[in-house]
Amino acid sequence: MGFQVDRESRLEMMTPLAGAYARAVPDRPADAGLFGPRSLVWRVHRDRSFPLAAIRSLMVQALHPLAMAGVAQHSDWKRDPFGRMAATGGYILTVTYGDTAAAQSAAARVRAVHTHVRGTDGVTGLDYKAEDPDLLLWVHAGMVDSIVHVVQRYGRGLTPDEADRYLAEMVRFAEIVGVPAEKVPTTAQAMREYIDNAPLRQATPAAMDAIGIVLDPPQLSDDLRELWHDVGQVAIGTLPPWAREMYGFTEPPPETMEREPVRQLIGALDVSFEALPGVLEARQRIELRTRE
Repeated sequence: MGFQVDRESRLEMMTPLAGAYARAVPDRPADAGLFGPRSLVWRVHRDRSFPLAAIRSLMVQALHPLAMAGVAQHSDWKRDPFGRMAATGGYILTVTYGDTAAAQSAAARVRAVHTHVRGTDGVTGLDYKAEDPDLLLWVHAGMVDSIVHVVQRYGRGLTPDEADRYLAEMVRFAEIVGVPAEKVPTTAQAMREYIDNAPLRQATPAAMDAIGIVLDPPQLSDDLRELWHDVGQVAIGTLPPWAREMYGFTEPPPETMEREPVRQLIGALDVSFEALPGVLEARQRIELRTRE
């Protein structure tokens, strides 16, 4: 794995996310927000393995045909994939670290957008609505299962009890966008069983197209493309076997998935990210609040 990436390439990929990060962490919050500095959510969401978890999350989420149809038919994300990732990342950060009003406002905007995202999936012939709690639950599950898996494997780590506590805390995350709390699995085992047995899982042409762009975004320099390819291979290796099979991916060799080389790869991304304007200051604000 090669980790040397020129400054211009780093800026190309990470600047939108850095701006979202800085804006999402308030300097003077009105209150502790939905979770608070002592929560597992705060600890887990500042783990430097989060970008890897985000890629895995997208790959899982895309395997629901109706969820993928909503993205394909109602989004122009292909023109600016990193900008779209930054918008999603900004939402997660705001709900995590923002005060209650900011988190509720961000969720309200998402719910408002969802009311307009509806149509018919051309593959299954089924109608969909983005506000459907079942679709929202699938998206939530793909995210939190990926976060738990990656943080346990390549991040600071989570004990089984901590993983369950994190998932229980994240019920609120799903609830504010329209998922009834009682529908949300609250343990790692229950979440994995839900994902492994959810109906309609399929790698549609839209999913294949989307993940092709995620793994090989346009307009990257050669050195950044090599780094991104390495990250993508690790993400593929963390997928459940059935998901890799649906995409037609081969399992990466064992040496690609070894903990220390992957942590070095993640560290190289993180050093580049933290060097961008506003990121270090935002992280310092988070750290200070956890000590209060």
